[in-house]
Amino acid sequence: MSVPIDSEPRRSPSYLEAFTVYLRPSVLVIMLLGFSSGLPLALSGETLRVWMSDRGVDLGTIGLLSLAGLPYTLKFIWAPVVDAWRVPYLQERFGRRRAWLIASQIVLMAAIVFLGTRDPIDAPWMIGLGALFVAIASATQDIVVDAYRVQALPTDEQAAGMAGYVAAYRIGMLASGAGVIGFTAWLETQGLSKAAVWPIAYAAAAAMVIVGLVASVLAKEPKSDLGEKPVEGNRLARLYDTARGAFSSFLMRDAAVAILLFVVLYKLCDALAGAMTAPYVLSLGYTKAQYAAIVKGVGLAALLVGGFAGGAVARAMPLATALLVGAILQSVSILAFVWLGWQELSMTALTVAITIENFATAIGTVIFVAYLSALCRDPLHTATQYALLTALASTGRTFFASGTGYAAAWLGWPLFFVGTVITAIPAVVLLLWLQGRGHFRSLENGRGG
Repeated sequence: MSVPIDSEPRRSPSYLEAFTVYLRPSVLVIMLLGFSSGLPLALSGETLRVWMSDRGVDLGTIGLLSLAGLPYTLKFIWAPVVDAWRVPYLQERFGRRRAWLIASQIVLMAAIVFLGTRDPIDAPWMIGLGALFVAIASATQDIVVDAYRVQALPTDEQAAGMAGYVAAYRIGMLASGAGVIGFTAWLETQGLSKAAVWPIAYAAAAAMVIVGLVASVLAKEPKSDLGEKPVEGNRLARLYDTARGAFSSFLMRDAAVAILLFVVLYKLCDALAGAMTAPYVLSLGYTKAQYAAIVKGVGLAALLVGGFAGGAVARAMPLATALLVGAILQSVSILAFVWLGWQELSMTALTVAITIENFATAIGTVIFVAYLSALCRDPLHTATQYALLTALASTGRTFFASGTGYAAAWLGWPLFFVGTVITAIPAVVLLLWLQGRGHFRSLENGRGG
């Protein structure tokens, strides 16, 4: 049953206090870890494809390399390892979470160097193996960073921590994407060959992971892990018990099925609309270059600003209110694309529509992640439960969005976007129902729902 609501109401901080939270050391550590988490994604993805193209690798092989990204989707499978097993030596010195952070970052740097020193012409499959190593190490780092963030930050700092994390994550992606590619171009102007510049650039990218490594060393171990005694016994048995415990402890909470359904539905409208945004814009007559310029320029800025704004909103408002604000903003903002369809072709109109949608989406995402974090406060199962919830939350993007093309063709663009707005209603209804049961207040008070 729901835990009774405390008689003392939570004081809502001012918006100035809400924004100053980004200067707190605990949040700054999360931002540095976000930079480290954002670095590897392009190295086994877009940057790797540019490298292969630059060296003349055939398109079929380049396409197959995209399979190296599977660990990011399947990371919940080995998330229980992070909860159940200890890292020898490092755990005694740094604590459980920081030991895993440091270990994953050291392995990640080694994997990036290994990938960068393979020959794409003579051994393309070694490149694939190296990319897989990078993705596995990177996904493991993501698991640990998420668990550390959930445990280290109090509930009212979760959204701010995630906003800072996302901003730094995107900067890390830029550094390992456009930054690494630009660095190789500069090295070639210095007289180095194509074969020589890429290992150097990848080594430089590996060195940038030190930013996250320094943050891990300087960070404080979460209070919930301090003094924790290592669990003895068979490693496989501990792993099984941890995975089973993560499921059972979550499913035993009040309204567990409704909570899981809410996790699936909250970002559904955004996922459905987002799947068809690019085809819609191109169908209006805008070019790919125009769309890319807005999305990577003003659109990226709107995402970053919206993320920080979402962190401030989540800190200044009760969790249920913040979630309601996020749900309304991210659904209503979709109507900006209906408005865009009524305008003449104009970069100004496209900029307005993309900015509104990206800004509102970022607010909703950060608030939603704060909620997911609040659900995973059990230090024994944080990594496993958070990985499972994020996988569940992505079903809208990976499963339900698969039929959006057929829906858009059948309904037409205006009705399609209006329909995606309507899909937000079930999430709002569930939100209000859960609020009536005291679910959100119990999370804010530091208790399980």
